[in-house]
Amino acid sequence: MERQVGIIGAGTSGLLACKYVLEMGFNPIVFEAKPGVGGLWNHTLKTTKLQTPKQAYQFSDFPWPSSVKEDFPDHNQVMEYIESYARHFDLLQYIKFNTRVIGIEYKGASDEDMASWDLWGGTGDPFSPQGKWNITVENIHRKSTQVYQAVFVILCIGRFSDVPNIPEFPLNQGPEIFNGKVMHSMHYSSMDDVDAAKFIEGKRVTVVGIQKSALDIATECAMVNGVENPCTVLYRNAHWNVPHYFPWGVPLALLYFTRFAELMIHKPGEGFMLNLLTTLLSPLRWLQSKIVESYVRWKLNLKMYNMIPKHSFNKDFSAGRICITPDNFFDRVEEGSIILKKSASFGFCKNGLMIDSETAPLETDVVILATGYKGDEKLKNIFVSSTFQKYIFGASNTIVPLYRECIHPRIPQLAIVGYSESFNNLYTFEMNCKWLAHLLKGTFKLPLIKEMEEDMLRWEKYMKDHSYRRSCNSSLHIYYNDQLCKDMKCNPRRKKGFFKELFEPYGPMDYVNL
Repeated sequence: MERQVGIIGAGTSGLLACKYVLEMGFNPIVFEAKPGVGGLWNHTLKTTKLQTPKQAYQFSDFPWPSSVKEDFPDHNQVMEYIESYARHFDLLQYIKFNTRVIGIEYKGASDEDMASWDLWGGTGDPFSPQGKWNITVENIHRKSTQVYQAVFVILCIGRFSDVPNIPEFPLNQGPEIFNGKVMHSMHYSSMDDVDAAKFIEGKRVTVVGIQKSALDIATECAMVNGVENPCTVLYRNAHWNVPHYFPWGVPLALLYFTRFAELMIHKPGEGFMLNLLTTLLSPLRWLQSKIVESYVRWKLNLKMYNMIPKHSFNKDFSAGRICITPDNFFDRVEEGSIILKKSASFGFCKNGLMIDSETAPLETDVVILATGYKGDEKLKNIFVSSTFQKYIFGASNTIVPLYRECIHPRIPQLAIVGYSESFNNLYTFEMNCKWLAHLLKGTFKLPLIKEMEEDMLRWEKYMKDHSYRRSCNSSLHIYYNDQLCKDMKCNPRRKKGFFKELFEPYGPMDYVNL
C-alpha cells in the first residue's frame, strides 16, 4: 500500500494515468464501473465519429494503425484503438472492472489542521506518512462492498456521463404531465443500435439541444422516419457548428493551433510586453473569426435556416462548443425530415410541448433531452467529506477550481484529470498525466497554496471572459502546455526552427518522451 495509487475510471484519462504512474514506479489500481475500457466511447450513438482529425487525437507514443485510413474514424475504430493501447502497454491487469466507487474518504489531518497549511498537504509533497485515502467500492455483479486504501488518488471519472442535466420546470409544466416518453440523451445512447432504431421508429421525436449529441440523435431519427415523422430540434441559441475543418481551403489548425494564433489572445498572468503585443494583434483575431464565419454562413446557408449565431466564432471556439455537423444534416432540414425550432423556454403539456411565444402545442411522442451533464455535481458526490465537497464544487458561477487543471490546493494527495476541455481532449489528458507523474516522482514541487489560488483566480477570470464558465483551454492550449513543460523541467519550445515554432500547428507528437 506504501506506493499504491488509486485511479477511478478506465476511460482515456484513466488509462493514461495508469500508464504514466506505472512508469514512475508506483503501483496503480484502477476501478471501472463498466465491463471494459474506453469511458464514453464504450457505448455511444451509431453515427458518432471522432470530432478532431486522428492526427490530433492520438497517444503520443502509440500512433493510429495504418489500417485506419479515415481522418475522422467512427466510434468502433476509436474503441479498437483505445483497447489496443491498453493491451500494448499491458494495463488491463491493473483494472478492476464492474467495480463502482461509492465514495472516497481522506484519513489524516483534521479539517482545522488542513485549513492552516501553507503548503499542499502540509509539506508540499504528494505523499504523507500519516495521510491515506479509503476508497469504498461496490462489485456490480455481487452487490458486495469493499474498502481499498491508497496513498494517492487520481479521479478520472469524466464530466460528460452519469449525472444528466435535466432542466427544471414550473409546477404542472414538467414531464410528469406528458403522455409520451421523456428521456435524456444518456439513456438513448446506452441503447444498442437496433433497439434505438425501434424505439424512435414511427414516432414524432423532439430533441432538445443543439450540440453534437443533439445533432447526431436528430440525424438518426431523420434516417429512420424521414419526412413522414420529422424530428424537431428545439434549441435556445445557435452555435458555430462547422461542415469540416478547412474553411476556404485553409486548415483550421493553421488559424488556431499555432503559437502565432495564441499571441492574439490575452493570457492569465501575462506580462506587460506580451499584453501590448496581444493588443496590437487583436484585429487579426477579429479577422480570423470573420473568415471562418463567412465560410460557414455560405457553406451551410445559415441565413436560410435562421441559424446565424449572435456571437463570434472565436467565442464558441474558446469554449470548446464547435462540432462538425453530421453528414447531410442541413439537406435533411431542407427536405423536411428535420425541423429547427428556436425557443427561449418551453414546458410540457399532455400531448407535447408548449413553446415560448406559440399558442398551439408542439405535438410529439418522444422528447430526448440533449441538455448535457452535471459534471461538477458528479465530482462533488464522490467525496465523503462535506468540506472537500464545498472546496471542489465552488460557487454556482465558477468553474471547478483546480491548479494546472489538476490539483485542488486544499485537498491533499489527490488529483483530477479530465475536467479541462479542449478540441484535443486526449492530447490534453496525456499532458495532464505526464505532469502529474512528474509531480509524484518529485521532479518539482507545487508552490504555496496562496500562490496556487492566485493563479487559479487568474485562469478563472479568463474562463469567465472567454469560455462561458467552462474549463476549456482550446484557445491557449500551447500556452497551457508551456506551463506544464516548465514545471517538468522540459523545454516548452518543441519545434525545430523559428518559423515552424511560430506558425506550425502543435500536436501530441510534439510532446513525446517528456
